[in-house]
Amino acid sequence: MVDFILFMAWRNRKDRNNLWILSLEEQENISLELALITWIPSEGKIVLAVASSGIAALLLPGGRTAHSRFQIPIKVGDESTCSIKQGTHAAELMSKVSLIIWDEAPMAHRNCFEAVDRSLRDLLRFTDPTSLDKPFGGKTVVLGGDFRQILPVIPKGRREDIVESSINQSLLWDYCTVFKLTQNMRIQQNRGDKPTRDFAEWILKVGDDTIGQC
Repeated sequence: MVDFILFMAWRNRKDRNNLWILSLEEQENISLELALITWIPSEGKIVLAVASSGIAALLLPGGRTAHSRFQIPIKVGDESTCSIKQGTHAAELMSKVSLIIWDEAPMAHRNCFEAVDRSLRDLLRFTDPTSLDKPFGGKTVVLGGDFRQILPVIPKGRREDIVESSINQSLLWDYCTVFKLTQNMRIQQNRGDKPTRDFAEWILKVGDDTIGQC
């Protein structure tokens, strides 16, 4: 999986399908993200590590919240764009980045991703006119997270409001390729630790709403 993501980050794609979503079914997403964050700079490339929450961002080397890095508006609507201006250092950084990693992605409202998408298309069109027709301006994006955990918070929202605000309800989802990690490496390394195995199974049952079912 790492090799595939690196291939996509290195390759100058000419089609529109250049957004890749990494949907992680276990709690080991941070290990894969750290591997990518470590490897890519060693090849002279730039990787941006962001997260939907401040706590998650602290776990990533050089990590920042997505709102801080992309200057996403606090009140983000259907037609919002980021505050990054052409000719600034932030705009130059966006043009040079090879890979964007967004951790805890399911926590963010889909409008946040769409705002970043619009902004990158607009910023990058000056160096590549075809960027206007590519998701995220042609940048490879890895979104890590688990839809069984925290979804976007909608004040006084109903269940359908929360579902509608999720990234998988966005038109961007049509450009996504979903990968799933099915092995909990923490358990693999501690096979004799029964409490850890039991806790991991319990967490999955909570997420799947199967607690108490036979």
